[in-house]
Amino acid sequence: MQTLTTSSATHPHVDREPFLIIDNVSKVYPTPKGNYVVLEQVNLQVQQGEFVCVIGHSGCGKSTLLNMVSGFSQPSDGLVTLHGKRISEPGPDRMVVFQGYALLPWLTAYENVYLAVDSVHPNKSEAEKKQIVREHLAMVGLSDAAHKQPGQLSGGMRQRVSIARALAIRPEVLILDEPFGALDAITKEELQVELLKIWNDHRCTVLMITHDIDEALFLADRLVMMTNGPAAKIGEILEIPFPRPRDRDRMMEDPEFYKMRNYILDYLYNRFAHDDDE
Repeated sequence: MQTLTTSSATHPHVDREPFLIIDNVSKVYPTPKGNYVVLEQVNLQVQQGEFVCVIGHSGCGKSTLLNMVSGFSQPSDGLVTLHGKRISEPGPDRMVVFQGYALLPWLTAYENVYLAVDSVHPNKSEAEKKQIVREHLAMVGLSDAAHKQPGQLSGGMRQRVSIARALAIRPEVLILDEPFGALDAITKEELQVELLKIWNDHRCTVLMITHDIDEALFLADRLVMMTNGPAAKIGEILEIPFPRPRDRDRMMEDPEFYKMRNYILDYLYNRFAHDDDE
């Protein structure tokens, strides 16, 4: 596959001053049987405004890696920095959208988003905060459902609320942990298109975990492919060459799409085939 553009994990893609740096990061958990190494010497540089997807088998440390970017977890070795400053705790400059929505069920969609805005911007006027909430619910097409509770919303609508809540505080880094994994195929494709539109409009930096190769090819600037765990590393970083804005139908007519898709499949299921006995 010589036509594909890949970059080694030890030679990250750099066009300008890096924005987010994962520098020689390892994560080790002590167990009664000894240390369990989840990640080992992971290196990645992400540019501001870049959309990066991370793919790999279950147990390869994808969520652990992004938890260190979000500040929920700390590296055992190495350093994660944003704007040159070490990430040591969660902060409003980094927001996470989970597969499980993480909405408060007793609050409406409007109130869930308002709570985030009010927490991060307590000094804004009430009128400003309400306007921010209305704008972001409208952005994800939920103006008419603003006063419904999560239990009254479909899975796709709940995920839209989660995305609106994350974006409403204007984070510098949006972290998506398989946000569409529990959705049906049609809803998933609709939300992928909406996410790309929002990202094109606002260009925050996005780090997204996915198991869906087609999703990664449609969304990402680069695809980070992990080796199997334990002691997982970045195996390859694949540049996604399709121009933006992207049209799914046009992409799927391009022979390069299938060439890349087969390359990733070969990586995951031949070179790093998962051992179910582990």
